[in-house]
Amino acid sequence: MNTKQYSNKQEKRVAKKLDGKVNSNSGATDFYKGDVSTDKMLIECKTSVKEVKSTSIKKEWLVKLKEEKFSMGKYHSALAFDFGDGEDYFIIDGDLMELLAIYLDELYK
Repeated sequence: MNTKQYSNKQEKRVAKKLDGKVNSNSGATDFYKGDVSTDKMLIECKTSVKEVKSTSIKKEWLVKLKEEKFSMGKYHSALAFDFGDGEDYFIIDGDLMELLAIYLDELYK
């Protein structure tokens, strides 16, 4: 598989997991940014084509994603990445982490 095929596979997997949809053209249009969107969230996907033990996350990806989130009227954003093993990990900002902590506290009372 080439890089685009790996990316498409990850985007479809993340969209299914989050009950979202893959943005056409990987968010390269003027109207739809990011790779996957849900009603409230925008997700950027990054994947490795071969299995790796580590990866670098660029701050510019997160800054750009935050800007795109606002331009699309989404409340939250996340960066999904895959070490090449088909498992997705997510980076979220502090505000979303606070909401998750509140939700988990309520869930496990």
